[in-house]
Amino acid sequence: MTPDPTQLALYCAAALLLAVTPGPGIFYVAARTLAGGRAEGVASSLGTGLGGMLHVLAGSLGVSAIVLASAEVFTALKLLGAAYLVWLGVRTLLSARRTAVTALDGGVAAPPAGPRRAFREGVLVEALNPKTAAFFLAFIPQFVEPAMEGVAAQFIVLGSVSVLLNTLADIAVAVAANRLRKGAAARPALIRRLREASGGAMVALGLGLALAKRPAG
Repeated sequence: MTPDPTQLALYCAAALLLAVTPGPGIFYVAARTLAGGRAEGVASSLGTGLGGMLHVLAGSLGVSAIVLASAEVFTALKLLGAAYLVWLGVRTLLSARRTAVTALDGGVAAPPAGPRRAFREGVLVEALNPKTAAFFLAFIPQFVEPAMEGVAAQFIVLGSVSVLLNTLADIAVAVAANRLRKGAAARPALIRRLREASGGAMVALGLGLALAKRPAG
C-alpha cells in the first residue's frame, strides 16, 4: 500500500514551514557560525541533524515515549542538555574575551573549535534535548497511516524528511550568518561582540531548556 500523495504533500508543507520558523536550532547554528565561521556552522547543522535522527529512531522504537512518560528521566535529560548548552555558551564568551586580550597584547589568537568539534557538539546538543523528542511524538503520528503496514517505518521516513528540511534550513542560516561575520572581519571589536553575543545566546538557550516543562499526557 502506497502513502496518500495528498497526505504526504501536506506533511512536507507543514514540515517545511516548521523548518524555516526561527527556533532554538536556528539560533544555535547562527550562534556557532558567528563564533567560529561557516565551517563550524555547517558542521553544527549536520550534527544537530544527526541528533535529530537519533530522536526519530528512538521515537519509532518507543524509547522517546518512555522518556516523556517519566518526569524524573525527562528532567534529568533536559538539565543535562541545558548544562551542556550553558557550558558551550560560557566557553564561547571566555574565548572571545581571551582573544581580545591576546590581540591587544600582540599575541596569536586561539584557533576556533573546528568543524569536527562543532559537529560532535551539535549531535550532543540535539540528542540531549527532550523537547525534540516531544515534538516528533506530537507531530509525526498525525500523518502516520495506521492501516498501512510498517508504522515504525512510516515514522522513520516522515521523521527523516523533517530532519532533512531542518538541516537544510540550518545550513542556509549558517551561510547567511557567515556573510554577516565576513562583513565584520575588518572590525575586530565587532567580531568580539558578535562572538560574545553568540555565547550569550547559547546560555539563554540552555536556560530556556532548563525551564521547559514536560508535555502533559
